[in-house]
Amino acid sequence: MTTTPSPRAAARKFTAGLTAWLASRGLDPASPALADTPRRVLGAWAELTAGYYDDPAVHLARVFPVEHSGQPIAVIGVPFTSLCEHHMLVFTGTADIAYLPKPGAPVVGLSKLPRVLDVYAKRLQTQEQITRQVTAALDEHLESLGAACIIRSEHGCLAHRGARKPGAQMVTSSYTGVFLDDPAARTELHTLFNARA
Repeated sequence: MTTTPSPRAAARKFTAGLTAWLASRGLDPASPALADTPRRVLGAWAELTAGYYDDPAVHLARVFPVEHSGQPIAVIGVPFTSLCEHHMLVFTGTADIAYLPKPGAPVVGLSKLPRVLDVYAKRLQTQEQITRQVTAALDEHLESLGAACIIRSEHGCLAHRGARKPGAQMVTSSYTGVFLDDPAARTELHTLFNARA
């Protein structure tokens, strides 16, 4: 039976391993340039994976009783950064997120849709998973008739290694409820997503 190391013990192992890796490349881990690098890398990865300690339900619990038009509510062009679970390289992009509240239902605060995106983006991830997780969270925690998320991003693993195609973007989408079942509602949603200044 294996036991999970404490965060402090895991951090020590991580920094020791990275120090050994630097040395194996013929570098001096004690040099002024590299002495703090293992600690900095650990801190960066901790920041990029902070979503494991966050819960979308907390963000989506903050709702307001307001009158709305019965049309989709959307936030478009939301920037995010995530860490690919296959190569642990960064991918960055933007998301368009929307939901359609049930008639008379309260609506969530404006900042909460981007916060839900960050809950999932700040984990070891694939873009396909983030897209689905965002709509699933909106469906679970809001009184909605449907949710949608479209993500466009550039992946470090495609841009800087392997195929080396910088500038290429991956596009994923997830639709639920009325946006999945009703082509007219989906067309209306795309019109809203494309209404950029």
